[in-house]
This record gives sequence, C-alpha cells and structure tokens, in this order.
Amino acid sequence: MDFELRILGSSSATPSANRHHTAQLLTIGNQYHLIDCGEGTQMQLMLYKIKHQRICNIYISHLHGDHYFGLASLLSTMHLHGRQTPLHLFGPAGLSEILSLQFRYSGTNLCFDLIFTELDTTAHTLIFEDKDITVHTLPMLHRVPCCGFLFREKPKPRPLVKEKLPDFLTPQQLVGLKAGKDIFDMHGNLLVANKEVTLEPKPQRSYAYCSDTRLNTAIVPWLQHVDLLYHEATFTDDLRERAHYTFHSTARQAAELALQAQVRHLLIGHFSVRYKDLSPLLQEAQETFPKTDLAIEGSIFCVREEDAPAEEQ
Repeated sequence: MDFELRILGSSSATPSANRHHTAQLLTIGNQYHLIDCGEGTQMQLMLYKIKHQRICNIYISHLHGDHYFGLASLLSTMHLHGRQTPLHLFGPAGLSEILSLQFRYSGTNLCFDLIFTELDTTAHTLIFEDKDITVHTLPMLHRVPCCGFLFREKPKPRPLVKEKLPDFLTPQQLVGLKAGKDIFDMHGNLLVANKEVTLEPKPQRSYAYCSDTRLNTAIVPWLQHVDLLYHEATFTDDLRERAHYTFHSTARQAAELALQAQVRHLLIGHFSVRYKDLSPLLQEAQETFPKTDLAIEGSIFCVREEDAPAEEQ
C-alpha cells in the first residue's frame, strides 16, 4: 500500500514566484488526504496531474489565509465538475461559517455532501478512522487556534506460517492468530503459541504534520518514532526572538523537536520569503538532526514498509 507525501506549497504568509502557500497531499493506499489548502492549491494539483476528485478528506490546520484561502475555489471546481462522492472536511471553529457565507453570496449549492468536523485544537483527539489508518490532532502554539495532524497505519495482521498450522484450527482461531492471540482449549490449556506459527507483521507507518507553531515540546510523546515529521521552520535561529513573537519556529528548533521525538526523517517548510536561498535553513537543521530535507514544491517523500521500524515488543 502506498504511503507518500507530495509537497504542493511551502511558503509562509506571503507567496513568492516559485513558492506557493501551504498545501500537501498524503496518499495512503487509494485515498488522497489534502492537508491545508492555501491559495493556488488547485493550480498545483493540476500542475502535478493530481485528480482532485480523488481527494477524500481535507484537513485545515488554522484560519490564517495562507493555509485555507484556496479551499472555496477548490470546492467550487469539484462542484462544477459534478462531484458525487461525499467529502470530509476537518477544521477549526469558524471554517464552516466562512464557507457558507462564500457559497451563499455566490449562489453556489454544492452538488455533493460536504461533511464538516469541527476540531478541538487544544487536544490530542482521534478525528478520523477507517480500516487502514487513524488520524489524530496535535495541539500547536499559534496566534489563532491551530492544530497539526498525526496519520498512523493500524496494526497489520501477523502472517501465518501455513506448514506449521495444526489441522484442527477453526477459521475463527486463524483470525485470532493473525491478531496476535494464542489458542487455548476450553480448560485454559495452551494449544498453539502464536509466535510459533506466525511471523512478525509489517510495521505501521506514520506521518506527522506540525503546522504554524512556536516550539512545543508538549507534543513530543505523541511524535515518538514517527517515520516522517513535517515541522514549520519559518526563520533561521538568529531570528529566534522574532519567531517567538510571531508564534513560529526556527529551523534549529524544528530539528531539536525531531531529535527529542526520535523521528526517522524531518521535513522543514513554511519558509519566510526573505530567504531566496534555503540552504542556510537546511544546514542549520542538519547540524542538530542530519536526516532533514526541505519541503520543496513537487517533491515526493515515500515511507516504505521496509523502511519503517518494527514495533518494539
């Protein structure tokens, strides 16, 4: 199953000629998850030949324009193209009202169901779950209510070693073995030890998106051993005071958080337009956390099952 991230936009409050406002597309299996939707997002989707009708969920971290001003236009395009599939939208209080106002005055009555979930941006909460993944919010420290998102695969079944399976096992018992259970008789005696007839399951993959925020070490426990972490890095560390004043982070602070959380791979983005050359931001982060990359538009970052660490027993 695919688990890959495409960067659509990585600029901060002001876009530049070659950096758009924040937007990312996370593909998990055949599901498209759009994370933030800054101005120009649908143009980026077209540029990279991504079919917007395949987007199943949209997650808006907060109501600063560089993170959602592209949403109404994207929804309008979906409407004009006759979308029929329901769309799930997750965002902070006020977003539904803003969209209702825009559509009311433009005379737009969406032809598909838009299912809105209002987020508690102050808590670590399960907001979405299907057969493959869970999505939780991550509280951020910003000037307006803001949250990040943690995507994690569900535990996978343990493969059965068929030549070691006793003939007397029922289908229900086989399901139990795949779930990691031992098999006992009616008297509580062990019949089949799980680890003798199964293999270790494929590891669960994970992606964490930390939107606009001051350095917030309170979220470190939820980020432990995440495969891929995106964290905003608006400034270099010589502007740490400005970052604190504007409720943003520096590249070094993003790397410090990644180090504390023992993540496998760090992406930094949300770059201030003052930086025409992004290498100082990358170098600063890599001094603390070497496995760091820039969230360059068009880049794809894959998390492969063989790359993800197996869960510790």
